[in-house]
Amino acid sequence: MRENEVKLRAIAAITAVRSGAGEQLVSDLLGEAMPASFVVPAEATAAEAGCAVLEQLSEPLSALVDGFLLAFDALADAHDCGGPSETSEEILQQLALVLALEDRPRPEDQEGP
Repeated sequence: MRENEVKLRAIAAITAVRSGAGEQLVSDLLGEAMPASFVVPAEATAAEAGCAVLEQLSEPLSALVDGFLLAFDALADAHDCGGPSETSEEILQQLALVLALEDRPRPEDQEGP
């Protein structure tokens, strides 16, 4: 699959999520960007096989990330041009703060001495 086709899958996945599509459709769209099979030399060690698979995954994963970034950038530009009360940067900072706070260990989660 060409790089632009993979980016289109990322944009389609975002569009599907926003339209209320089920998780399976979104998963299928993203899965289409991944190779269906991998080429690994028959005599490869486990480490070499792992490296071969990672190498073959890196290009489509990079294209997916690029597609998500491209989609976000276009949406953020459109949002920020509309004169909203909050910029996309402020919204992202708030989201990051919420996620960081959710991930903090709570005293009841920590084991005693």
